[in-house]
Amino acid sequence: MQAEFNVELGADDHCLEMPWASPDGTLHFLDLRNQPELLLEVTEAADNRDLAEFLSVLNQQSSILQTAKCDTWLTNELDAEDEIFGSPWKFGSYVDLIFTEPARQRAIAEHEGFADSLVALLTKVPDFAAAADFVLRRCYFHRPNQSPDHSDDGYSLTFYLNGYGDDEHGAKKSWSIGLKLVQNAVMQLSARKK
Repeated sequence: MQAEFNVELGADDHCLEMPWASPDGTLHFLDLRNQPELLLEVTEAADNRDLAEFLSVLNQQSSILQTAKCDTWLTNELDAEDEIFGSPWKFGSYVDLIFTEPARQRAIAEHEGFADSLVALLTKVPDFAAAADFVLRRCYFHRPNQSPDHSDDGYSLTFYLNGYGDDEHGAKKSWSIGLKLVQNAVMQLSARKK
């Protein structure tokens, strides 16, 4: 399994706002940590048991992270960096992750250290057709009863995972294995940092 950590903190790079909402308000942040029953409203997890389990586990009280946003996709349109896996199909996902403690949310060193530790753990697993990428991004935390103009500056990690295979099933299987490995690594690191 390939694993990388990247930093995207430029003025034009993507950032996260918490809590987030789509412009029309139909899509919005679901606090799965404090209201686990809201998992039933995550459409991406409705027919994806592996993603549902990942979201459930990472939002447990024993985790130092919680999830903010996610999506999945299946494609046979591959990029140049996908070619090393030699497979025509890719199942991909992203999950935005934030620390649960406000002090950690603002600490860039916490994010860098956590991502480096994740990559170190994941590069020890046997090689198979999956790639994980953790991207450090800016996050603006809107606190309750405050104007968004007075949000707290902080950071988040976007976790990308791609699984590859000779067919759709094989790609999703590789992705599922990778997701479980990342889930286990996050919980292992959470236990160390509690």
